[in-house]
Amino acid sequence: MSKLTSIEHHKPKKKGTQLVFWGLVGLMAVGLGGFGVTNFGGGLSTVGSVGDRDITTGAYARALQQEMRALGAQINQPVTMEMAKAFGLDQQVRRRLVTEAALSNEADRIGLSVGDARVAREITGTDAFHGPSGQFDRETYRLVLRQNNLSEGEFETGLREDMARSLLQGAVGGGFIAPAQMVNTLHAYIAERRSFGLLRVTEANLAKPLAAPTDAELQAWYEAHPADFTAPETKRITYAALLPQDVAATLPADEAALRQLYDERHAEFVQPERRLVERLVFPTAEAAAEARKRLDAGTPFETLVSERGLELADIDLGDASRDALGGAADAVFALTEPGIAGPVETDLGPALFRVNGVIAAHETPFEEVRDDLLTEYQQEAAGRAIAGRREQIDDLLAAGATLEDLAGEAGMKIATVDYAPGLDSDISGYEAFRTAADKLQKDDFPETILLNDGGLLAMRLDEVVAPKLKPFEEVRDDVAEAARKDALTKALAARATEIAKAAEEGTDLGSFGPVEDLGPMTRDGFVEGVPETLVPAAFEMQQGAFRAIEGADFAGVLRLDAVEPAAADDEAAKALKASLSAQIEQALSQDALALFSNSLMQEAGITLNDAAISAVQAQFQ
Repeated sequence: MSKLTSIEHHKPKKKGTQLVFWGLVGLMAVGLGGFGVTNFGGGLSTVGSVGDRDITTGAYARALQQEMRALGAQINQPVTMEMAKAFGLDQQVRRRLVTEAALSNEADRIGLSVGDARVAREITGTDAFHGPSGQFDRETYRLVLRQNNLSEGEFETGLREDMARSLLQGAVGGGFIAPAQMVNTLHAYIAERRSFGLLRVTEANLAKPLAAPTDAELQAWYEAHPADFTAPETKRITYAALLPQDVAATLPADEAALRQLYDERHAEFVQPERRLVERLVFPTAEAAAEARKRLDAGTPFETLVSERGLELADIDLGDASRDALGGAADAVFALTEPGIAGPVETDLGPALFRVNGVIAAHETPFEEVRDDLLTEYQQEAAGRAIAGRREQIDDLLAAGATLEDLAGEAGMKIATVDYAPGLDSDISGYEAFRTAADKLQKDDFPETILLNDGGLLAMRLDEVVAPKLKPFEEVRDDVAEAARKDALTKALAARATEIAKAAEEGTDLGSFGPVEDLGPMTRDGFVEGVPETLVPAAFEMQQGAFRAIEGADFAGVLRLDAVEPAAADDEAAKALKASLSAQIEQALSQDALALFSNSLMQEAGITLNDAAISAVQAQFQ
């Protein structure tokens, strides 16, 4: 009796334990299509047990399928058993079922259960079991269970056990209250704000310019950093290509076709007069007239927009022609400079129009765009011509023609390139080339590859070129740049340390250059162009202290100007404390449940049947 009283007293929070069977009901709503989970052969009816509680193969299969479906919905693709294992879903499902079995075993031991009336309310209130009338329908209930290989008794027993487990979990994990001292300490830490000054140390702050490295120093740098100057392993590829830009130049100009293309795109080249317009609609003519009076009296247009609960982006019509403005065109186009038109009645109601600019009518004659149209026309014609020659090229390759033969017989250009991911060349700009080159092997038979611009190519792997250190003379400029960058980084870091020390001794930080005033900001604040360590460093300093900050391509001096303790009782503080309390209480609840469940499992003992587990998982292959 004392245990039941305790359960009633420690009611779970709003975010109570979700019933496992509700996940099953969710699956029923989309339909499992009669997934076969009832016959695993050889008497393999359970995958394990905890104490006197068995974990059935059916329960494991359904739970595993539920998790796989959920993951599939997240990644937008079906999840195989191999993928599920890679994500650890099978282990998660077994761990959850073992925990549930331990809780059910304990509920049995202490005699905890729920009545038939409570189970009936849950079933009749479940949407998946409702018929066309929107009410519980017994035939629908039986059909859904049958589709999921469940009997009424099996489902109702499972539901009753799930609800009993929920009561037990509520007794163990409910009723926790976050310690006020912990909440206040975390709030003070999170909500504290700091203001600081930042001097970005640049080359101009150095006492003297960097000395140019000598040849000997460059040679030493080159020898000390061979990996930076080593060419990667490459594939030496010979390819035959037929590209639109090469074919286009050989095609004649068809003046009639160009004129037709110009006429088809008349609206692009002949633009009527337009206005840059914003339209603010009102519910009544009286409201629009009153708004116009306020505008004329000096009220900003933006104020009226804000009062309507809108942003300027919501009312922007862009550059509108007469046709686009309909009945408002006369009023809007009567303005020859920026201003307000209206009120004008529109399809949406009375509206004011703000004209922000006048765009004069413009016509681009054919002669001005002829060359562009010719390029476009020839490119399209070249694509068609290349497509018509693909069959011929395929036949030549099938007959044993080499890439060099294609140059003479099909007019293709031959070239050789050293290719590796990240190495730029004209041909490697094509994704189709890169994809094929990555897979290309020494004895592959050349095949035509279609490029995204309509071009064709075929390729051959001549050799794989091993990584090779580039000669010093070839990379001397790169060596000089790398050496100088390293020297500058070290010099700036040293100078930042000197400036920080001078500032600590009383020299004004601003005497070394402009100081940015940053903050007040919290620990998660962001400053552009500085190392991630800068803001955390500011929260480790004492007020008035200075610190040199170093990072990739950065050196600076930080000065902590002010520390603002977290506000104790404003609305933001109350909201943050409430959130912290909820997180702490949830963590305490989860920890208590985990400790309780682990204790139950150790006391009752766990048995797992590897053969049955493998049999279930084999159904998903």
